[in-house]
This record gives sequence, structure tokens and C-alpha cells, in this order.
Amino acid sequence: MLIVTASAGGEHAGCLVGFHTQCSIDPPRYLVGLSDKNHTFRVADRAAALAVHLIPSRARRLAELFGGETDDGAVDKFSRCAWHPGPEGLPILEDCPSWFAGRILDRHPLGDHVGFVLEPFAAASGDGGADFVTFQQVKDLDPGHEA
Repeated sequence: MLIVTASAGGEHAGCLVGFHTQCSIDPPRYLVGLSDKNHTFRVADRAAALAVHLIPSRARRLAELFGGETDDGAVDKFSRCAWHPGPEGLPILEDCPSWFAGRILDRHPLGDHVGFVLEPFAAASGDGGADFVTFQQVKDLDPGHEA
């Protein structure tokens, strides 16, 4: 599981993501799937880049915040966690020290999700050997919206 954050037009958004994969080694490419019903999708659709965060098990509360709350104007997720502006103004979550930022190269409709093809351009790896949140740990989480 990952948390993807986006920024466009002064608006920040983020959500828990289960659909993601490396999709090319050379050149490096990564694919993240965002639900087309998600507010983060609407911000990401206007963005030039996304930040992708690995979630350490000790920060499971972030998975609950970004997966169980909607940021459709009702909840400001970023007021409930520590973050700082990163490359291109992307929100970088303080409790997720392993992350990368990727330029959006392409968008592909994939049913009820849209695949964002990313070209990584900045990264940090601060949790060597940490356990990360898995699907099994969040499968009972009530999502902030329907898939």
C-alpha cells in the first residue's frame, strides 16, 4: 500500500493506493492507479507530478487517514499530519521518509481507475529495513468513498 499526494492550483490532495507497479526499468517508470471517483484523482488530473510514499507500519494511522477519509472539502487530511512542501510543491509526509516524486508522463483509463505513468525525478530513502503497511493490514478499512 502507498499514499499518493498531489498538488495543483494551490490545492493539495492525497489518498491510499493499492494499485501500483514498476512498469519499466530503462527508462525508469512507475504506474499508480487512482480511482476516478477520488478527489485526489481530480487534483492529480491537473498536476504535473505526484509523490508516492511507502508507509512504515509504525505510521499505519496515515493509511487510515488517507484511506478512510475523503478530502472532497469535508476533511483537510494535511491538517491532521506532519508534512512539508517537496519537489514541485508536492506534499511530502514526514512520517513516510521513503518516497519518490514522479513527473506524470501519461494517463490511461483502466476501468474505475486511471493509471498515471510516472517518471521518477526525486527520492528519499529513510526507512532502511522498516516493515511497511500491506493490504492485509488495511483490508478492513472503510474507504472514504466507493471504488
